[in-house]
Amino acid sequence: MKDPVQKTIGYRLTHTARLQKALSARLLATLGLFPGQEAVLKLLCEQDGRTMGDLAGALRVRPPTASKTIARLTTQGLVERRTTDGDGRLVRVFLSEAGRERGASIDSVWEQLEGEMVAGLDNKEKKRLRKLLRKVEKNLAHRLGTDGGVDDEPDLGEDDDDN
Repeated sequence: MKDPVQKTIGYRLTHTARLQKALSARLLATLGLFPGQEAVLKLLCEQDGRTMGDLAGALRVRPPTASKTIARLTTQGLVERRTTDGDGRLVRVFLSEAGRERGASIDSVWEQLEGEMVAGLDNKEKKRLRKLLRKVEKNLAHRLGTDGGVDDEPDLGEDDDDN
């Protein structure tokens, strides 16, 4: 007999998230990246020359975490740090040419991951799943007293067919 905990939504979400993270790591490894590094490259593709504080805020991590990620990406030759003010205190992070190329490849990895996650679901089921997950996110964020990164995308009707 299955453990009753395994029948809970919380267990299913946690287990699903772990599997998604593992597959994401496997797919990113084909690009020579670790999870989290792709988000930095995408942010820099959108706006190159961000400060460490900007990156940490956009990633919703503490500055030391962002700094470690940038150090690793620098070692890989994907980004470079440059001082942009006269006294050298303001450091900005820029993509190298290799970083720009790698960043352009990330979307295809995300598309592959998304496709594998929702294989077998029709468009209506995908919309319903997104809508339900947004509701769960909002509930949790509300309980924590934060926005939790939940977007304010309108809840689309189940019969909408834009995806």
